[in-house]
Amino acid sequence: MNRDAKTQSALIALARTRRMQRALAHAYLHRGAPMPTLRSSLGYMTTTACVVAADRDVTAPHAEPVGSRGHRMTVLGVARSEGVAYVVEDLGDVESPIVYRLWLHGPREGHLVPLHAWYEHASSAREIRARISAIAPTLEPAMLSTTEAWMLSTRIVQRRALRMGNCAELPIRKFALQLLVEPVSGHGPSGKTTVTAFLRPQAHLADVWSLSNGAAIARVTYTGIPSGLGLEKDTVVLLTSGADDAYRDTQV
Repeated sequence: MNRDAKTQSALIALARTRRMQRALAHAYLHRGAPMPTLRSSLGYMTTTACVVAADRDVTAPHAEPVGSRGHRMTVLGVARSEGVAYVVEDLGDVESPIVYRLWLHGPREGHLVPLHAWYEHASSAREIRARISAIAPTLEPAMLSTTEAWMLSTRIVQRRALRMGNCAELPIRKFALQLLVEPVSGHGPSGKTTVTAFLRPQAHLADVWSLSNGAAIARVTYTGIPSGLGLEKDTVVLLTSGADDAYRDTQV
């Protein structure tokens, strides 16, 4: 009798049994998960419009370069009495800028909420800019920090597609993109958010502002305007360390 052949057959049978056990356990743990679709397969890449390396969308060959225009955000300052940071999104010279409150603590911590009251009576761009100039001196300035001390990690949470109007072109790619900003040293404030990106799931860390309470605000730029031009858009992420927040001593 060939003892070595019998031992080899037994080992193969054991390996098959353990693979089956692991497969059954994995299926049981994910029994409530939806079935995978073409959005997460090769079909998603072949049925949506691709983007060339020259920063132009192939669905719009005469489009402007990505970096030519876009929406830019900046931190105007911090209102300690309100426990918020004021953030301004500039949409260009003609459009009215959008003013947000970024909540620094409480149940809405990290949420970016636009100031709807400033726009209820269809205020012009000049009026909004005048209000911004008037409120800026009353705010505590946020100091720019070095971006080399921070790192940005991205993760695609969901893949979808968006068809622009009634055109016969392929739909463009749409991503739910998770952004995680954390210190390079591993110690310090961090934060994350999820944005909707188009064309390409790419983002980069543009600026970081340090706050007096030990927290920070990061500005991340990604492709987030599906106008056929692939323009850039900003978002801000509140970075906290979980320590006692000085802003918690104030009432909103």
